[in-house]
Amino acid sequence: MSNPQHLRYSKEHEWLSATDENGVATVGITEFAANALGDVVFAQLPAVGDTVTAGETCGELESTKSVSDLYAPVTGEVIETNQDVVDDPALVNSAPFEGGWLFKVKITDEPADLLTADEYTDFAG
Repeated sequence: MSNPQHLRYSKEHEWLSATDENGVATVGITEFAANALGDVVFAQLPAVGDTVTAGETCGELESTKSVSDLYAPVTGEVIETNQDVVDDPALVNSAPFEGGWLFKVKITDEPADLLTADEYTDFAG
């Protein structure tokens, strides 16, 4: 498993891109989490305009194995969700770091405990 170096990671197995010039970052789940879930068959994502809070549940992913909560890695306002994932949840498994992203958030607060790629690899084992 190779975690992209340019992303940051939460201990709940979400990834976060660097923010753009407007303070917006993209959120997804890691390849480790996608593999642990199994085949994702349903994605409930936060709605555009929702406020998400770091460390709190903001959605749900359902797989053939189980249902897993989706946690926000940062606090902010959701400005876009990935309709492609809603329409084809298997993208979470096939492209977790590309087309399988989940939502974009305008960050108002970012926790200090996000991990680098190497730290996340050590954490996830």
